[in-house]
Amino acid sequence: MKAAAYLTALFALVAVFSSAARAQAKAEDYPPPKPAFPGQTNAPTPANPSPALKVETIIPRFNGPWSLAIMPNGKMLVSERYGFIRVAEMNGFYSAPIAGVPDTKIVAAESLHDVVLDPDFAHNRMIYFTYFAPPPGETPGSWPLEYFYANVWKASVSERRTMRVGEERVARARLSDDERRLENVEVLLDGVNRRIVFAPDGTLFITGADRFRFYEPSYDGTDHEINDPDILRNFTGRVVRINKDGSIPKDNPFLDQPTVLPETYSYGHRDPEGAAINPTTGKLWVIEHGPLGGDKISIIKPGGNYGWPNVSYGRRYNGDPIAGTGATQKPGVEQPVYYWYPDIAPCGLIFYTGGMFPEWKGNVLIGGMGAKSLIRLVLDGDKVVAEERLLKDLNQRVREVQQAPDGSLYILLDDGRLIRVSRK
Repeated sequence: MKAAAYLTALFALVAVFSSAARAQAKAEDYPPPKPAFPGQTNAPTPANPSPALKVETIIPRFNGPWSLAIMPNGKMLVSERYGFIRVAEMNGFYSAPIAGVPDTKIVAAESLHDVVLDPDFAHNRMIYFTYFAPPPGETPGSWPLEYFYANVWKASVSERRTMRVGEERVARARLSDDERRLENVEVLLDGVNRRIVFAPDGTLFITGADRFRFYEPSYDGTDHEINDPDILRNFTGRVVRINKDGSIPKDNPFLDQPTVLPETYSYGHRDPEGAAINPTTGKLWVIEHGPLGGDKISIIKPGGNYGWPNVSYGRRYNGDPIAGTGATQKPGVEQPVYYWYPDIAPCGLIFYTGGMFPEWKGNVLIGGMGAKSLIRLVLDGDKVVAEERLLKDLNQRVREVQQAPDGSLYILLDDGRLIRVSRK
């Protein structure tokens, strides 16, 4: 099989745990859920559409790119899910893999994910990244899908808790002066490995997916409610908050509850693959995959419960209601600002602040993998008032979006390309 065809097949297989998956049903086959308030879904197109866009290919082929970070010198760090971080330049050059990246296990949706720069990178050259570490003694590399799903689902909870599957992890390191290796790699926290966001106060938010293997749901959502608060707060997807050195901030919301992990900031998330600070309010916004439908964007509150696996605007992959009831609202569960049904399969999120597209100022830009587009949300305060889908003519899954200093966009596509989007 040619490399491109192999990668395409692999990404299609990995998508089974994302809201892009269609194992037995399609969201379109079922009535859409009712929103909790007007404008929570299906916003109209903007009255003034975006200007014409110029798309340039900078790098034609990365191997499973996941995220990028723009360095002060204009170069970019690009993470690849197969365990590599590379340096890319605007002239089309990209380096051999940087040495010193910890061993990574690639299985299902688990792999090397985010890479971000310390806010003081120009002086300390520190970077932060998330990955899935293999168990001690296991050779790093790629495993078939069933080693993370089928082999786990068929086991009892007690058996699952002794399985050596791997560990979600966030780490930091210094990028060497010659940009060829990581130095002084330090693991900061286990249990989360999706997006990293620096808060205005210098702490780190890290998003983590549902750790279903530590409790009793099936891969496509439970057919009953999970009522144990310790399970909900410790094992469903979380947003965590730590200091830059991995220590716990003294104002985290659950420090007075000894059965809750101290880093936990919010819980009840499913698979949050995009996060950003709203520069106007300083609040953290997170996007996440629903199951069959129900992808959503939420404003994160300290101690907030975001519903999974008891509340969702999606369905199980076989079409059954979530938790047996199909509840979209429950007391004590935070509502999303906006949701999609059918899916967009979101990954990557920024608030646009640049000058190249002044009509986008304050808008949210989201990578749409299932939607095969860059999604623009127009806001009025915290309310979504319009939605526009851009780059649809590329017919490619949009994995990551970042804003360049000049206001243009750097975007990673799932076909391996790094593109630059500017005003035509």
